[in-house]
Amino acid sequence: MVRPRAADLMRCAAALPLMLLMAVAAVSGAAPQEPDEPDEQKDRQEQGDRQEQKEHNNDEKEAAAPLALTPSQQQAVGIRIEHPLSLSTAPAIEAYGTVLDPAALVTDLGRMESAQASAAAAEAESARLQRLYRDDAQASLKASQAAQAQAVETQAQSRAAAMSFALQWGPLAGWSAAQRGALLGSLGNGQRLLLRAEVPGRRLASDVDPRALVEVDGVNVAARVLGPLARTDAQSQSAGWLLLLEHAPPGLGPGARALVRLRPAASTPGLLVPATALVYAEEGAYVYRQVSAGDTFRYAPAAVKPLARVGNAWLVEGLARTDQVVVQGAGVLWSLQGVASFSAAEEEHD
Repeated sequence: MVRPRAADLMRCAAALPLMLLMAVAAVSGAAPQEPDEPDEQKDRQEQGDRQEQKEHNNDEKEAAAPLALTPSQQQAVGIRIEHPLSLSTAPAIEAYGTVLDPAALVTDLGRMESAQASAAAAEAESARLQRLYRDDAQASLKASQAAQAQAVETQAQSRAAAMSFALQWGPLAGWSAAQRGALLGSLGNGQRLLLRAEVPGRRLASDVDPRALVEVDGVNVAARVLGPLARTDAQSQSAGWLLLLEHAPPGLGPGARALVRLRPAASTPGLLVPATALVYAEEGAYVYRQVSAGDTFRYAPAAVKPLARVGNAWLVEGLARTDQVVVQGAGVLWSLQGVASFSAAEEEHD
């Protein structure tokens, strides 16, 4: 009886390592595997993108939704509604012109061309020294780096001179060298003159007709409008246009002043709205229209295109004669809508 028991014990001892291996394998197989870190980051990124897109869509829906005010709220904030007025043609715009000194044009043009030539020469020298340094042909690294720094500096000076010329002389910056040369020749002999026309109290330049009239001693002289000038005069604080007199009358020289009549470029009938109704944003100019009434008043922005200034109003297109436009309180609606823009009336009276 003793031998069989001993044999059983020996078999159990031999089977014990195999059982331990099986238990370890079962435990390791049942242990949860940690997720792959890149996959987890990707899932979190996709979830964040979906949440951001959802918030963006909600913001667009809120921005596109009309604003709603109760009658008491409308009365409290002082919103006033009117229909735009019809106007087939805008009256002439009276401006004050100053004959410009051609010597200033020569100076600014020479400064710009000199800066451009210096930048081109410095760039060529930098390229030459870099090529010599790569070919080990008597050019040091220090000299090559100094030439690169000089090229960068002259390029910055050239861009600054070109920007200053464009701000000061506007449309002339887009002319070719041959066109500017011919203009300087005619300005030098007094055949043609350049005028800066300014409209007092206006800082927003509207489109004007390319033809204008300059009154000199009661005589109307035809002039050509070259385009608006970006730089505002420090004293007048008014929008300016550059005019060219093809046949200047004798005695009219630099510094002389004359009355200028500009004509709006509006060739299609438009509607008049007060300047307080216009709001400017990244998408352009717009007004608020009352789209429904009843228990609540709803307002929605309507895009318009300003054509010309008429007194304290603007001739615009994009509206119908039956539209109900907010002429007072547009700033309140803008603040409620939360659009990054500014009121035309506030811009004019800053």
